Amino acid sequence: MAKPVLQIIIASTRPGRVGLPVAEWFRDRAAAQDAFEVELVDLAEVNLPFLDEPNHPRLRQYVHQHTKEWSATVERGDAFVFVTPEYNYGFNAVLKNALDYLHHEWQYKPAGFVSYGGVSAGTRAVQMLKQVVTTLKMVPVFDAVSIPFVAQLLDEEGRLRPNDVMNGAADTMVAELERLSAALRHLRPAA
Repeated sequence: MAKPVLQIIIASTRPGRVGLPVAEWFRDRAAAQDAFEVELVDLAEVNLPFLDEPNHPRLRQYVHQHTKEWSATVERGDAFVFVTPEYNYGFNAVLKNALDYLHHEWQYKPAGFVSYGGVSAGTRAVQMLKQVVTTLKMVPVFDAVSIPFVAQLLDEEGRLRPNDVMNGAADTMVAELERLSAALRHLRPAA
């Protein structure tokens, strides 16, 4: 049987963003556990326009090719990790838009969070995200990776230098995502 797919979704699309090196570190850490096929999904590359489907996502009557492609990407995932900054006490509009495009594709899949920022480490964004993903019938895991003062952890080439706390939190979260992914698989509606 094929391994389940863990999609790591990079929420930030800003030029010079920190989300890419954070996601690359997490991808490598998750892949080392060998529990998932790990994919990076960069919302900067997905480049969805502001929600432009004429029908409610629950109907799955997508008319635009970008929505059909986004649907197929998310459908393929068995678990998700959202790598998110905190913007003004919340998460960014690009991620909210990407979540709102779909409905059934997210259901009964676990969601983990890697957040970063200054002193709050993006934790306020995650608290808001948990409300959104539960409405989509996703199951957020308790364990998370929160990275305060993330700029101090970047080397001169822009790569993230994780510490032991971050590595331990990442390993714990991936193990929990693996458990929940297997448990929730049987609850998912047919595509």
